[in-house]
Amino acid sequence: MSKKSLNIGMIGYGFMGKAHTNAYRKVNHFFDLEYQPVLKAACARNEERIQAFADRWGYQSVETDWRKMVAREDIDVIDICVPNNLHKEIALAAAEAGKMILCEKPLAMNSDEGEEMCNAVEKAGVANMVWYNYRRVPAVTLAKQLIEEGRLGRIFHYRSDFLQDWTISEDLPQGGEALWRLDVNAAGSGVTGDLLAHCIDTAIWLNGAIESVTAMTETFVKERVHQETGQSQPVGIDDACAFLARFSNGSLSVFESTRYARGHKALYTLEINGEHASISWDLHDQHRLSYFDHRDDSIVRGWRSIHVSDSDHPYMDKWWVPGLQIGYEHTFVHHVADFLEGLSLGVPASPTFRDALETQKVCDAILSSAQSRQWVDIA
Repeated sequence: MSKKSLNIGMIGYGFMGKAHTNAYRKVNHFFDLEYQPVLKAACARNEERIQAFADRWGYQSVETDWRKMVAREDIDVIDICVPNNLHKEIALAAAEAGKMILCEKPLAMNSDEGEEMCNAVEKAGVANMVWYNYRRVPAVTLAKQLIEEGRLGRIFHYRSDFLQDWTISEDLPQGGEALWRLDVNAAGSGVTGDLLAHCIDTAIWLNGAIESVTAMTETFVKERVHQETGQSQPVGIDDACAFLARFSNGSLSVFESTRYARGHKALYTLEINGEHASISWDLHDQHRLSYFDHRDDSIVRGWRSIHVSDSDHPYMDKWWVPGLQIGYEHTFVHHVADFLEGLSLGVPASPTFRDALETQKVCDAILSSAQSRQWVDIA
């Protein structure tokens, strides 16, 4: 069966540019889909670097101005892999040009920008999606299945953390290509929009809407040299954040994230406690889902570790034989596969811009609560 070509215009060439491109290259080898991504063009300001990226990954052409990329008639999809402060402008232009849009997380700098982006894609009627890839870890998708089947019963608690340690050194600068996440003008926030956004998106997907939060944040290193100016200036992002939340289903939750947890490079965990059963998951052991069911006979009751590799587990029938596991990069392949399948079925794949806006609203409420030291309702 001949496939329909879908021409990709990639804006950005960093970590996520590579992860997304790898997914576009692999998806049709493992998933039977109507559409075939074509690496049509890659875009960045530095011509030498973007040409090297295009040559390595197989893009047919390059641009150094994203506006030219968006204006090209041979581009079907714009993939936004640039700092957060550029998301809105590119997305609005792409929507006006009738392009489908895949955007890195978080959706925007804040909810107001996110609302503009949602309105733009909805007015244009273009397919859109945000790269919250942890939804598509098979073990996390299995957790969703168990919850929807009612195996946990009423949910009482949701807890999650995301711990890193890469910004502890006071000598680490802020800003510039590699360290824009430490520059509030480029990132909007620190761990809240970077790490907690993942935790929040997964939580909303698994457990429903968050109604209210109370939070605290801390910036441990108050000033850093900015790479673009060479001058020391105040740090505006949050290095660490912890917050409590109430979900619409009545459950309570605790979230924590930091870049100052020495010994942890990317420890993302979640646990959900229900009336009948509990589940937990750890990114460092991402192919396993821990499950406890109180309804088991007492002599065998206890936590079990489900090795998510069988063909009846989510996505796993597309990969290797049972018992062999997959990795981080495969979550992006699943993301692309679901997006392409959604195009064929005429059903938007989640999270859409509108879905991701809910996470943005929670992030905004967290930062507001940390400043006011009060509970904040989610608008």
